[in-house]
Amino acid sequence: MKFPVLIPSIFDHPFTYSSDINLNVGDYVEVPFGKKKINGVVWNEFEQDKSKKFQLRKISRKLDVAPLKKTTIDFLNWFSKYNIVPKGMTLKLHLLSNQAIENKSDINLVEYNPIIKKSNYKLNDEQFKCFTNLSKKNNEFCVNVLQGTTGSGKTLVYFNLVKDKIKQNKQAIILLPEIGLTGEFEKKFIDFFGFKPAIWHSGVTPKNKKKIWNGLSSGKIKAIIGARSSLFLPFEKLGIIIVDEEHDQSFKQDEGVSYNARDMAISRAFYENIPINLISAVPSIETYNNIIKGKYYSHRIIKRYKNANLPEYELIDLKTEKKNKNSLLCEKVISKVKNHLKQNDQVLFFVNRRGYSPFVICKKCLKNYTCSKCSINLVYHKKINKFLCHYCGYKKELTEICKVDNEKCEFIFGGLGVEKILEEVKKNFPEKKTAIFSSDTINKKNSQKELQKIIDNEIKILVGTQLISKGFHFPNLNCIVILDIDFASRGFDIRSLEKTVQLYHQLSGRAGREGKPSKVYFQTINKKNNMISYIINPDPYIFLEKELEIRKKFKLPPFERFVSIIISCKDAQMSEKISFDLVTLLKKKTEGNILGPVNAPIYKIRGKFRNRILIRSNKNINIQRQILNIIKNFKLPSQIKLSVDVDPINFN
Repeated sequence: MKFPVLIPSIFDHPFTYSSDINLNVGDYVEVPFGKKKINGVVWNEFEQDKSKKFQLRKISRKLDVAPLKKTTIDFLNWFSKYNIVPKGMTLKLHLLSNQAIENKSDINLVEYNPIIKKSNYKLNDEQFKCFTNLSKKNNEFCVNVLQGTTGSGKTLVYFNLVKDKIKQNKQAIILLPEIGLTGEFEKKFIDFFGFKPAIWHSGVTPKNKKKIWNGLSSGKIKAIIGARSSLFLPFEKLGIIIVDEEHDQSFKQDEGVSYNARDMAISRAFYENIPINLISAVPSIETYNNIIKGKYYSHRIIKRYKNANLPEYELIDLKTEKKNKNSLLCEKVISKVKNHLKQNDQVLFFVNRRGYSPFVICKKCLKNYTCSKCSINLVYHKKINKFLCHYCGYKKELTEICKVDNEKCEFIFGGLGVEKILEEVKKNFPEKKTAIFSSDTINKKNSQKELQKIIDNEIKILVGTQLISKGFHFPNLNCIVILDIDFASRGFDIRSLEKTVQLYHQLSGRAGREGKPSKVYFQTINKKNNMISYIINPDPYIFLEKELEIRKKFKLPPFERFVSIIISCKDAQMSEKISFDLVTLLKKKTEGNILGPVNAPIYKIRGKFRNRILIRSNKNINIQRQILNIIKNFKLPSQIKLSVDVDPINFN
């Protein structure tokens, strides 16, 4: 008998094999491919090209794994078409290092199911009303949006929804935007449910990933907390999907296979015919538009949990306030912070840049220090005393010989980074314990210990980047000083303002979560900045409505579909030539509006020159199929890499 088998590789079709044993669609099998044996899945379609004549190879064996469900196969097929990704690469996302994990006695799942002492949480009136309304739409596909003020207890509402599904012997997935959140979130989960969830992200060991993959496939694991890749795991009986912080751009994967995990989660829920809940304080424009159109159901929590007050806001004008020479903080900010510290409040200084300085120049020869492999500035990290590229990881020593006098360069460090602010903070508050809160410090092995010190108020002053805005709960944080508001919302993409409002709204919500009076200070040179008014307004829908009007006027997403194509090559001329050749074909054979090619804003990354093509199209057109047909027949030199990004989030 003949069977189509999809393998985890670059091919967009299954391969035909023969077998004497009876197999069904979804069965995991081992097959010979080239000189190796690899895992694959019996697919629901044969390869289309019947002109080839070759001798069929035999399937080696059927694997001892529960078959891949038809709903999951349908989802993976749809994912492939929507994102213009070969089917084999889509299957690769599902398998674990190209392997299906077989049922074995040595895979011990006990650790995920112990009963631990749990707390009893009671929903307040607003939470209970939302939970009741959400429960009514909890048995078939629908998209629910739970919007709530930061600190309003949205997590408790959806925990109760998850609990109901687990009682029905179904599985739940909670998607988080950052792996740094999983440790604290796991504690909340255990405290509520009384058992450990499975955790899935890039930092989980291969051994534990095998346990989880097999445990989900067999139905033994009921709940998983994970990053975007957990969406492709083999759930035996998935009952609900939660996307926490649904607006977060971290759900978008830009490298390798590009996709938006939030949008793909909605599609998976559709194929599984289960509810999905999108959680946010400031929903994305796409989500808000779908609420307005009636496609998504909206549920809102206005008040904070236990009636805690939202922080008050104060703008500190650098044009009028006194500032010490060579100081980054004005006297009024220093005075305000001292008052908070006297009241035993924790303080956060916020600047959304890692390192010490994002711009370094020699004042004698005027050399600007840029990455040799990427066309961006190197960032100086004082802690390691090195220049660092935040794109490719390139490191460079600080010792440079000046061309003017053959002596060492005299560096000028421009711009603000967390390390520079920390230096300033230590000058003004030398007796207080301080710490940097960024991806450089909090994703390390000792991060849980550092987090506990912050929670226990041992660390009095934090200097943080955007990571701190993402769901952390610090009970003593009652003072936030925002230092970079005048430089925010600058970027290469149409979502800059949306992202900025979401970030600072979330950030403000870290303050005063335990009910104590709290304050957010904006140190600014522009008190009339419209963005500040959007941030401090407690109703984010006012901003979203205005932003949606602008998008509609200029036919920007979500009113048109954007598809970005990046051509990259070590040879700049070849990259440009191939880009122009592809544009010529796209203009002839697609209905989209083709823009470019142009040099990408970051023209070189990891030594490769990049040219960008942007395709705009009406959403009623299946532009992905048209693009796929062209790319399939477009001959690319081996030196060229072509990347397609449907619904791009950034335009670097």
